[in-house]
Amino acid sequence: MKKIFKIYSTLVMLMTLLTCVHSFSQNSKSFSNDKGPEVTVRGSVIDMETSKPIPRVNIEITGGDYTTTAVDGEFRIRARIGDELVIRSTDFETQYLIIKDNQRIRVEVQPLPTDDDEVLLESEAVEDLQQNFTEYVQEAKTIYKEDFSKGVGYIASALEIKTISEFERALAYDVLADINTHWKQHDLAIANYKSSLKSKYSIDVDIKLAKAYFNNKNYQESIGLYQELLQKSLSFDQNLEALEGLGDAYKMTKDFEKSITQYQKAERIATDASIVSIATRLNTKIAESYDRVGNSQEAVNSYNKALDLSNQESSESAARSKVNVADYYNRTQQFDEEIKLRKEAIKELDNVMADSITNDDVLTSQKQNYKIANAYANQRKFEEAIPFFEKSINEAVVKNDLVVEKDAARRLSELYRDKEDFDKAAESYERYISLVEEDYQKKEQEVYKATRLAKEIAEKQARIRSLEKDRELNEGRYNLAFKEQELRDANNRTQQLIIGSLIVVAISLLITAFAMYRSSKKQKYANNLLALKGLRSQMNPHFIFNALNSVNSFIAINDERTANKYLSDFSILMRSVLENSEEDFIPLSREIELIKKYTMLEHFRFKDKFDYTLTVDENLIIDEFQIPPMLLQPYVENAVWHGMRYKEEKGLLHINFSQKDKDTAVITVTDDGVGRERSKAMKTDNQRKQKSKGMGNIKKRIAILNEMYSDRVDVVITDVFDNGEGTKVTLTLKKD
Repeated sequence: MKKIFKIYSTLVMLMTLLTCVHSFSQNSKSFSNDKGPEVTVRGSVIDMETSKPIPRVNIEITGGDYTTTAVDGEFRIRARIGDELVIRSTDFETQYLIIKDNQRIRVEVQPLPTDDDEVLLESEAVEDLQQNFTEYVQEAKTIYKEDFSKGVGYIASALEIKTISEFERALAYDVLADINTHWKQHDLAIANYKSSLKSKYSIDVDIKLAKAYFNNKNYQESIGLYQELLQKSLSFDQNLEALEGLGDAYKMTKDFEKSITQYQKAERIATDASIVSIATRLNTKIAESYDRVGNSQEAVNSYNKALDLSNQESSESAARSKVNVADYYNRTQQFDEEIKLRKEAIKELDNVMADSITNDDVLTSQKQNYKIANAYANQRKFEEAIPFFEKSINEAVVKNDLVVEKDAARRLSELYRDKEDFDKAAESYERYISLVEEDYQKKEQEVYKATRLAKEIAEKQARIRSLEKDRELNEGRYNLAFKEQELRDANNRTQQLIIGSLIVVAISLLITAFAMYRSSKKQKYANNLLALKGLRSQMNPHFIFNALNSVNSFIAINDERTANKYLSDFSILMRSVLENSEEDFIPLSREIELIKKYTMLEHFRFKDKFDYTLTVDENLIIDEFQIPPMLLQPYVENAVWHGMRYKEEKGLLHINFSQKDKDTAVITVTDDGVGRERSKAMKTDNQRKQKSKGMGNIKKRIAILNEMYSDRVDVVITDVFDNGEGTKVTLTLKKD
């Protein structure tokens, strides 16, 4: 029984490893290519302004069915749970939804402007808004945290006013940079704060620029600017901000001694002024820096001082200080003290009602309960830990914090496993797996939103740059006209100077156009790399789960030795796959070894279904050729699962590697199975879709790689026999 449990534990660990690989891959699909069950999605598309249905709207499942809305705006389409629903029309922005169940969908859309009101939309203004600078800026400040596009649109409208002063222009760029900072576009924030300072200098804006440098990880620029600011005459608040900001920048460059010096200066100022919240925060930062340089005694002293200050008032800052000290106790394995402080921090949060704390913040109650549970678990106090994990999960559900809910479910499963309560362990692990999938779908939607937001940001910023160029051009024209009036009788030398200036402008425009062209090519290349990474992560998992089922079957018949051997060979194969997963191309020799292992495992499971041979031409110099990783595996899998598995008699699979000429290698995968047409007829609709997605993945990979690396791979699939039986895959591989 202990040996069986050992194998079970190994399987659980392997499944956890595979799931983690899935969870942390940015562009992977699900752990299985299979979606959820098939459902019929019904819905309608409604004009938000008129509440009227919109007919002839394109409705599509990505990679699946397509339909349009009827006259009454209604649609019906077949999909699977987890599929992406795309609602597209020229009359409104494209909408993207993820199918979660078969409930009815109502999509309300905002129509795009007509020619008559296009100018009004460009200004992002409303009809009753007076077109003056102050109102535009105020509207931008009011709305930008909720709607980025409108906020930037109002600033653009303010900058379009030709009569604004340099002070007003500086204010507009300052607010625009604040918008960029809120939406974490720190590089744009830097550019716009500089534009503001160019129109009119302000110490407050200069401090914001130093923070923007820090946020954009330009730490040396941030340090230099803070040092310049501290040489100027600053107000009380400005001095505190500059000292703390300089300390933060030094800490990020690992210059902890200098960071401590700046924090201590700021802490003395805050303490003398009895500003408890700032003094508490600074003492915590001082303690963290001491801890990083290994000065434990000073770190403890500063943490204790921060705790004493935090007990003087109930505030978010006090709670945050206690959490930071609790983190220190965790690192030093003082778990009882850690638990005590985290419980106090939760009470602080309840007292101050910190509604501004988002799920991304470490201060949330669900994260603190999760860490309390971990502290108990580290002491193997399972009975105390389990309620806090469950409380963390319940709070995460209420606050829609999938990350904490997922992690807590996984740790709860591990605790139940350690207690040998395998039923509850399995139940929690199943919940964890479902949360991993849900978390991925949520991140996928966030990627869509981020992509659209990035596009809006680029368009709005381009418009503002265009306005600035127009302003500069108009000013240049005015100055030129004035000079022409003054220098009407100027000599030929002045004319040559003007002509030379125009040539410089033309050359600058050409350089700008060339730079934009290169940027476009780089973006396309980056998009191709991202697509390849996503496609590589979609390895067909049928073999993985079937292999694990085989191990279970060996265990069921008490064939422990066979199960261990199979699991060992399978682990070697998976390690090779993961090692190659980040590469566009690998040496052909590594791909041959990988396909040998894969084919051996398939034959191990289906000895009664087929035999195989794998030959490598002695004239083939395998180290001179490169091949995309795991390119051959789907073809071998198709030969076994969709060709020879349906034969009544034993089949034969032959894999051959040969050299056509000095620059070309030819790889063939040949089987004498039932053939593609007959295999297709014998499959269910679900199996056909799985195959289609697998082959589509390969075609996409080959297409992208050929575009990036000049047609290095070509695949041709033919029948072996005239009656349609047997399948031959011929893959032609060229050198670099």
